[in-house]
Amino acid sequence: MSNTPNKWKHVWITGASSGLGEYTARILAERGCHVSISARSLDKLEAIAATHENISAHEADVTDGDRLKEVVSEIEAAHGPIDLCILSAGAWFQSSITELNIENFQKTVDVNLMGVVKSLDAVLPGMLERRSGHISWVASVAGYGGLPNAASYGATKAALIHMAETVKPELEAKNIVVSVVNPGFVRTAMTDKNKFPMPFLMEPEDAAEKIVSGLEAEKFEVAFPWQLVWILKFINHLSYWLYFKIIKRLV
Repeated sequence: MSNTPNKWKHVWITGASSGLGEYTARILAERGCHVSISARSLDKLEAIAATHENISAHEADVTDGDRLKEVVSEIEAAHGPIDLCILSAGAWFQSSITELNIENFQKTVDVNLMGVVKSLDAVLPGMLERRSGHISWVASVAGYGGLPNAASYGATKAALIHMAETVKPELEAKNIVVSVVNPGFVRTAMTDKNKFPMPFLMEPEDAAEKIVSGLEAEKFEVAFPWQLVWILKFINHLSYWLYFKIIKRLV
């Protein structure tokens, strides 16, 4: 883990009680940032915060827009303006359309997509007023194109990629950097539930290092592992007849 001083003083990370959010918080704290972490599980957040003086825990559900605004006010009053936000809260439910579960589909949209929108609604006003900041959110390589059993998850991640592409010019005109993080398979509690092969599976520590490095470089897309990224980008540029011929092998 690098101890190189980081360019940000105060970072806010949602969905930070485990997985990518947690490991990214640990890296940034080691580099001297104050990292305000939020999620629904306060006990898990406090356990993480207890390991480093640069981490503070704040309970918040990304589906609760009012609470998110309270958290932003609290942490900025305590630790100064948020220089970087990493919106990493996520939900995954296997979603075969022949076994449609409306409740799970709605939860996926509420957390993955609207959770980002509500978080932006909380953090953007301050950045716009200061005309500075860096916003990022975690989408997925699953957002590049349709994949089996990912109707809800893939749809929300595709929407997040599209939204990042849409807001980048407008926000960068206000001196706010925009990044979208597109991971492949990372070993987390979420992926541990998967019962299918996960090619190029990464450890969360390695994935978090790639996130931090990509954000430091102010990349628009931070995507990894490169092998899976390029395979999926390639097949999504094929004609549909060939694309579906390949995809059918995965069903």
